[in-house]
Amino acid sequence: MTVYRRRAILTFCFLAAFLFASAGCSFSSEDQRERDARTRDEVAKATERAKPQIEEAGRKLGRAAEVAVEEAHAAAQGVREGWKNGDHPLVDLNSASERELLDLPGVTKLDARKIIAGRPYQHKSDLVTRNILPDATYQRIRDLTTVK
Repeated sequence: MTVYRRRAILTFCFLAAFLFASAGCSFSSEDQRERDARTRDEVAKATERAKPQIEEAGRKLGRAAEVAVEEAHAAAQGVREGWKNGDHPLVDLNSASERELLDLPGVTKLDARKIIAGRPYQHKSDLVTRNILPDATYQRIRDLTTVK
């Protein structure tokens, strides 16, 4: 359902309620109850007409989210396979950008920032001895990095 259609429905409902309310000044309370009932019926009908479109939009959004998740998993798998195949240069811990560090398996944004803040390094193992990375993460990246 488009924004314009929703606005049109809401505007219609508001105007209908306003017209019924403002016209009721000279009528009895029984007439007012009838107008209120008609207004509720009209609002209910408008809601029912809009419901299928809202549900369809929800289904489309759900499908788009599923596709985005699948594509993200595929991209991550491609990065992992690329690292495993060895078709990459070693990453220099003393000069690599945050983006390059994030491409290393298991390195988070926080880890990358800690690596950059802890420079310079004499040895790759300084990442563990200086408590920059846990040993498990270091084991995953040690063959992919160098210190120059």
